[in-house]
Amino acid sequence: MSDFYQTGVVATLHRLGKLNLEKIEAELTWYAQERPIALVLPSLYSELEGDALKGIVRELKEAKYVREIVVALGPASEEEFKYAKKFFSELPQKTSIIWNTGDNIISIYKAIEEAGLPTGEPGKGRSAWMAYGYVLSQRDFHMIALHDCDIITYSRDLLARLCYPVLNPNLDYDFCKGFYSRVSDRMHGRVTRLFFTPVIRSLQKILGQLPILIFFDSFRYPLAGEFSMDIDMARVNRIPGDWGIEVGLLAEVYRNTSLRRICQVDIAGNYEHKHQILSPEDPSKGLHKMCVDICKSIFRTLASEGIVFSEGFFKTLVATYVSTAQNMLKRYEDDAAINGLVFDRHEEGLAVDTFTSGIKKAAEIITEDPLGVPLISSWDRVTSAIPDILTSIKVAVEEDNR
Repeated sequence: MSDFYQTGVVATLHRLGKLNLEKIEAELTWYAQERPIALVLPSLYSELEGDALKGIVRELKEAKYVREIVVALGPASEEEFKYAKKFFSELPQKTSIIWNTGDNIISIYKAIEEAGLPTGEPGKGRSAWMAYGYVLSQRDFHMIALHDCDIITYSRDLLARLCYPVLNPNLDYDFCKGFYSRVSDRMHGRVTRLFFTPVIRSLQKILGQLPILIFFDSFRYPLAGEFSMDIDMARVNRIPGDWGIEVGLLAEVYRNTSLRRICQVDIAGNYEHKHQILSPEDPSKGLHKMCVDICKSIFRTLASEGIVFSEGFFKTLVATYVSTAQNMLKRYEDDAAINGLVFDRHEEGLAVDTFTSGIKKAAEIITEDPLGVPLISSWDRVTSAIPDILTSIKVAVEEDNR
């Protein structure tokens, strides 16, 4: 059972005791009549062949308060797309597959790029962004929820708790971030534990209590892929196209709504999904690349807040990060000991070393190219440039799904 302690500047909604799932789903069903929900599932084709997504589909059959499920399918051939349609056809909700590499959707991307607007590189960010465009084209949804498709421990109470804060008009939230514990016989979530939190707290030591840093540090699991948001947030948010997507999204939420309308909710007693390799020798792969991309997103967010970087700043940050991460590593070792968990000091230390290299690599990239790859344009910007683009997306998706 979680505690009820509130920290940071966003509301934390805890898991206190046993959930009455029937009650919360009955409320969701009532509210969804006037405030329809779209669920976006960013999925790779390979995930259709795994056990996790099969379990997710079984659970979603009972989530009858969801009006439409939109699957943002990653790179897929025509045969793979047809298989995806068959795979998801057993869902009772209306289900649409966004075939991102099909001719119809490719023509949409080209039209947007020809208008001089960036659509990013292929990946989760761009796929989810196109799914938001399709949901916006329907013009009758109140909110969007999104979660990953590799959750081994998925149960439908995760989705219910994720949707509730934004759907319930009495709570009045625009954005809700999910959080959870990631523990098996050892602690997981190395990028959050050993990189993100220590680097944010190191930046606070150097720069002081900047509001954006306090905001980032308020989230229990800032890199979680699960969230729900009011439909207007999908319209105005820009989207990073790399592993910095979660941090970039939080920065956009911070920019586009007030703190009192942002919350985080405990959505799972424990959460297990596929684990990325650390890749200490190669910054283009695994958690090493994730660290670099997230760091770039943090630096560019801070630059937009008026922070000026220098070579001396980055050297100070690296030294402060190493000290902060080592102190936190000791806390995790002690926490593991009292809970009888495995704790590999060498592997944890190697992760800190790898993330230190990632910070240095990100600093080099930012120094050479402060702006970097532009964020994927917000849909309000796209519709301003191409007024009929949402209609084109709706027609393209419906034609693919016939």
